Amino acid sequence: MDSLGRGCGFTIISGVKSLLRRGCLTGFIGIMLLAASPILWRSAVKVYYHRDMYAPTEAPQHQVAVVFGAAVYGNGRLSPVLRDRVDTAIALYEAGQVERIIVSGDNSSSYYDEPGSMMAYAIERGVDPADILADRAGHRTYDTCYRAGHVFEIESAILVTQAFHLPRALLTCAALGIDVVGVTADRRPYRDAGWYEIRETAATLVAAWDVMRREPPPLVEATPPLDQPTTLQFAGD
Repeated sequence: MDSLGRGCGFTIISGVKSLLRRGCLTGFIGIMLLAASPILWRSAVKVYYHRDMYAPTEAPQHQVAVVFGAAVYGNGRLSPVLRDRVDTAIALYEAGQVERIIVSGDNSSSYYDEPGSMMAYAIERGVDPADILADRAGHRTYDTCYRAGHVFEIESAILVTQAFHLPRALLTCAALGIDVVGVTADRRPYRDAGWYEIRETAATLVAAWDVMRREPPPLVEATPPLDQPTTLQFAGD
Protein backbone atom coordinates (compact mmCIF):
# COMPACT_ATOMS: atom_id res chain seq x y z
CA MET A 1 0.00 0.00 0.00
CA ASP A 2 1.26 3.46 -0.87
CA SER A 3 2.62 5.16 2.27
CA LEU A 4 2.43 8.82 3.22
CA GLY A 5 5.93 8.85 4.70
CA ARG A 6 6.59 12.45 3.70
CA GLY A 7 3.64 13.83 5.70
CA CYS A 8 -0.10 14.03 5.30
CA GLY A 9 -0.43 12.64 1.81
CA PHE A 10 -3.29 12.37 -0.54
CA THR A 11 -4.46 8.76 -0.81
CA ILE A 12 -7.46 8.19 1.41
CA ILE A 13 -6.78 4.93 3.28
CA SER A 14 -3.05 5.27 3.78
CA GLY A 15 -3.58 8.99 4.37
CA VAL A 16 -5.79 8.40 7.40
CA LYS A 17 -3.32 5.87 8.81
CA SER A 18 -0.47 8.28 8.32
CA LEU A 19 -2.38 11.10 9.96
CA LEU A 20 -2.96 8.96 13.02
CA ARG A 21 0.66 7.71 13.04
CA ARG A 22 2.35 11.02 12.59
CA GLY A 23 0.28 13.21 14.85
CA CYS A 24 -1.38 15.06 12.00
CA LEU A 25 -4.90 14.29 13.19
CA THR A 26 -5.22 17.61 15.00
CA GLY A 27 -4.28 19.48 11.86
CA PHE A 28 -6.64 17.38 9.80
CA ILE A 29 -9.52 18.12 12.17
CA GLY A 30 -8.64 21.79 12.10
CA ILE A 31 -8.74 21.85 8.32
CA MET A 32 -12.07 20.04 8.27
CA LEU A 33 -13.56 22.45 10.83
CA LEU A 34 -12.28 25.39 8.84
CA ALA A 35 -13.84 23.98 5.69
CA ALA A 36 -17.11 23.36 7.53
CA SER A 37 -17.24 26.75 9.27
CA PRO A 38 -19.17 28.54 6.49
CA ILE A 39 -21.78 25.78 6.55
CA LEU A 40 -22.04 25.88 10.35
CA TRP A 41 -22.27 29.68 10.37
CA ARG A 42 -24.93 29.71 7.67
CA SER A 43 -26.94 27.10 9.56
CA ALA A 44 -26.71 29.11 12.79
CA VAL A 45 -27.86 32.30 11.07
CA LYS A 46 -30.79 30.48 9.43
CA VAL A 47 -31.91 29.05 12.77
CA TYR A 48 -31.54 32.35 14.62
CA TYR A 49 -33.50 34.44 12.11
CA HIS A 50 -36.14 31.86 11.28
CA ARG A 51 -38.47 33.44 13.84
CA ASP A 52 -38.27 36.77 11.97
CA MET A 53 -39.25 35.32 8.59
CA TYR A 54 -42.91 35.54 7.60
CA ALA A 55 -45.17 34.51 4.79
CA PRO A 56 -46.54 37.61 3.00
CA THR A 57 -50.01 37.31 4.54
CA GLU A 58 -48.60 36.99 8.07
CA ALA A 59 -46.13 39.88 8.14
CA PRO A 60 -46.62 42.63 10.74
CA GLN A 61 -47.33 46.12 9.43
CA HIS A 62 -44.40 48.44 8.72
CA GLN A 63 -44.06 51.75 6.97
CA VAL A 64 -41.49 50.52 4.47
CA ALA A 65 -40.64 47.40 2.50
CA VAL A 66 -37.08 47.12 1.19
CA VAL A 67 -36.81 44.97 -1.93
CA PHE A 68 -33.37 43.60 -2.79
CA GLY A 69 -32.24 43.61 -6.40
CA ALA A 70 -31.42 40.66 -8.62
CA ALA A 71 -30.80 40.04 -12.30
CA VAL A 72 -32.53 42.08 -15.00
CA TYR A 73 -32.42 40.95 -18.62
CA GLY A 74 -31.18 43.12 -21.47
CA ASN A 75 -34.65 44.32 -22.42
CA GLY A 76 -35.36 45.44 -18.86
CA ARG A 77 -37.44 42.37 -18.08
CA LEU A 78 -37.12 41.14 -14.51
CA SER A 79 -35.66 37.70 -13.88
CA PRO A 80 -38.05 35.26 -12.17
CA VAL A 81 -36.29 35.74 -8.81
CA LEU A 82 -36.56 39.52 -9.02
CA ARG A 83 -40.10 39.50 -10.36
CA ASP A 84 -41.22 37.42 -7.40
CA ARG A 85 -39.60 39.88 -5.00
CA VAL A 86 -41.35 42.85 -6.55
CA ASP A 87 -44.68 41.01 -6.81
CA THR A 88 -44.44 40.16 -3.11
CA ALA A 89 -43.77 43.79 -2.21
CA ILE A 90 -46.73 44.86 -4.36
CA ALA A 91 -48.94 42.37 -2.50
CA LEU A 92 -47.82 43.82 0.84
CA TYR A 93 -48.54 47.33 -0.44
CA GLU A 94 -51.98 46.42 -1.76
CA ALA A 95 -52.86 44.70 1.53
CA GLY A 96 -51.90 47.80 3.52
CA GLN A 97 -49.07 46.00 5.29
CA VAL A 98 -46.57 48.61 4.04
CA GLU A 99 -47.07 52.21 2.97
CA ARG A 100 -44.02 52.60 0.80
CA ILE A 101 -41.53 50.50 -1.12
CA ILE A 102 -37.81 51.01 -1.62
CA VAL A 103 -36.35 49.06 -4.53
CA SER A 104 -32.60 48.67 -4.20
CA GLY A 105 -30.23 47.29 -6.79
CA ASP A 106 -27.38 47.72 -9.19
CA ASN A 107 -27.43 50.71 -11.52
CA SER A 108 -23.71 50.78 -12.17
CA SER A 109 -24.12 51.68 -15.85
CA SER A 110 -26.65 53.32 -18.12
CA TYR A 111 -27.19 49.92 -19.75
CA TYR A 112 -28.10 48.05 -16.57
CA ASP A 113 -30.69 49.38 -14.14
CA GLU A 114 -32.19 46.99 -11.62
CA PRO A 115 -34.07 49.58 -9.50
CA GLY A 116 -35.38 51.42 -12.54
CA SER A 117 -36.78 48.21 -13.98
CA MET A 118 -38.25 47.25 -10.61
CA MET A 119 -39.94 50.63 -10.25
CA ALA A 120 -41.39 50.56 -13.75
CA TYR A 121 -42.75 47.07 -13.16
CA ALA A 122 -44.38 48.03 -9.84
CA ILE A 123 -45.91 51.24 -11.18
CA GLU A 124 -47.36 49.39 -14.17
CA ARG A 125 -49.11 47.17 -11.65
CA GLY A 126 -50.70 49.96 -9.69
CA VAL A 127 -48.17 51.19 -7.14
CA ASP A 128 -48.45 54.97 -6.77
CA PRO A 129 -45.21 56.57 -8.05
CA ALA A 130 -45.21 58.70 -4.90
CA ASP A 131 -44.94 55.56 -2.78
CA ILE A 132 -41.93 53.90 -4.41
CA LEU A 133 -38.33 55.03 -4.09
CA ALA A 134 -35.16 53.92 -5.84
CA ASP A 135 -31.86 53.14 -4.21
CA ARG A 136 -29.63 53.06 -7.26
CA ALA A 137 -26.47 52.00 -5.45
CA GLY A 138 -27.56 48.75 -3.84
CA HIS A 139 -24.82 46.73 -5.51
CA ARG A 140 -24.59 44.28 -2.60
CA THR A 141 -26.81 43.25 0.31
CA TYR A 142 -24.50 45.18 2.64
CA ASP A 143 -24.81 48.31 0.51
CA THR A 144 -28.60 48.11 0.56
CA CYS A 145 -28.74 47.70 4.34
CA TYR A 146 -26.13 50.36 5.04
CA ARG A 147 -27.83 52.88 2.79
CA ALA A 148 -31.27 52.05 4.19
CA GLY A 149 -30.09 53.18 7.61
CA HIS A 150 -27.54 55.87 6.79
CA VAL A 151 -29.00 57.42 3.65
CA PHE A 152 -32.75 56.87 3.87
CA GLU A 153 -32.68 56.93 7.70
CA ILE A 154 -34.92 53.89 7.99
CA GLU A 155 -35.30 52.62 11.54
CA SER A 156 -37.54 49.62 10.83
CA ALA A 157 -38.58 47.77 7.69
CA ILE A 158 -39.81 44.60 6.08
CA LEU A 159 -37.12 42.99 3.94
CA VAL A 160 -38.42 41.26 0.83
CA THR A 161 -36.37 38.53 -0.82
CA GLN A 162 -36.30 34.75 -1.20
CA ALA A 163 -35.84 32.38 1.73
CA PHE A 164 -32.32 31.44 0.62
CA HIS A 165 -31.21 35.09 0.86
CA LEU A 166 -33.37 36.34 3.72
CA PRO A 167 -31.24 35.14 6.69
CA ARG A 168 -28.20 37.03 5.38
CA ALA A 169 -30.27 40.13 4.66
CA LEU A 170 -31.76 40.05 8.17
CA LEU A 171 -28.35 39.52 9.75
CA THR A 172 -26.82 42.42 7.84
CA CYS A 173 -29.57 44.98 8.33
CA ALA A 174 -30.08 44.07 12.00
CA ALA A 175 -26.36 44.32 12.72
CA LEU A 176 -26.40 47.80 11.17
CA GLY A 177 -29.07 48.92 13.62
CA ILE A 178 -32.33 48.52 11.68
CA ASP A 179 -35.30 46.77 13.29
CA VAL A 180 -36.24 44.30 10.57
CA VAL A 181 -38.42 41.34 9.79
CA GLY A 182 -38.38 39.41 6.56
CA VAL A 183 -41.00 38.28 4.09
CA THR A 184 -40.26 35.32 1.86
CA ALA A 185 -40.78 35.97 -1.83
CA ASP A 186 -40.65 32.37 -2.99
CA ARG A 187 -43.48 32.00 -5.50
CA ARG A 188 -42.14 29.09 -7.54
CA PRO A 189 -39.31 26.54 -7.62
CA TYR A 190 -36.09 28.13 -8.90
CA ARG A 191 -33.94 26.35 -11.44
CA ASP A 192 -30.68 27.45 -9.81
CA ALA A 193 -31.82 26.91 -6.20
CA GLY A 194 -28.89 24.61 -5.44
CA TRP A 195 -26.38 27.16 -6.67
CA TYR A 196 -28.08 29.92 -4.66
CA GLU A 197 -27.67 27.88 -1.48
CA ILE A 198 -23.98 27.25 -2.18
CA ARG A 199 -23.38 30.93 -2.88
CA GLU A 200 -25.22 31.98 0.27
CA THR A 201 -23.04 29.71 2.38
CA ALA A 202 -19.97 31.73 1.45
CA ALA A 203 -21.79 35.06 1.31
CA THR A 204 -23.15 34.69 4.85
CA LEU A 205 -19.61 34.32 6.15
CA VAL A 206 -18.59 37.43 4.21
CA ALA A 207 -21.58 39.26 5.71
CA ALA A 208 -20.20 38.67 9.20
CA TRP A 209 -16.94 40.31 8.14
CA ASP A 210 -18.83 43.21 6.55
CA VAL A 211 -20.83 44.04 9.66
CA MET A 212 -17.80 43.76 11.90
CA ARG A 213 -15.91 46.28 9.77
CA ARG A 214 -18.94 48.54 9.16
CA GLU A 215 -17.19 50.24 6.27
CA PRO A 216 -19.33 52.64 4.22
CA PRO A 217 -20.05 51.33 0.73
CA PRO A 218 -18.43 53.18 -2.18
CA LEU A 219 -21.52 55.31 -2.87
CA VAL A 220 -23.11 57.02 0.12
CA GLU A 221 -24.29 60.29 -1.36
CA ALA A 222 -26.04 62.87 0.78
CA THR A 223 -29.66 61.90 0.14
CA PRO A 224 -32.52 63.31 2.25
CA PRO A 225 -34.25 60.85 4.58
CA LEU A 226 -37.41 58.95 3.83
CA ASP A 227 -39.70 61.58 5.34
CA GLN A 228 -38.67 64.02 2.58
CA PRO A 229 -39.87 62.01 -0.42
CA THR A 230 -40.10 64.76 -3.00
CA THR A 231 -36.34 65.07 -3.21
CA LEU A 232 -35.59 61.37 -3.56
CA GLN A 233 -35.27 59.45 -6.82
CA PHE A 234 -38.69 58.55 -8.19
CA ALA A 235 -39.79 56.74 -11.29
CA GLY A 236 -38.73 58.65 -14.36
CA ASP A 237 -36.08 60.72 -12.56
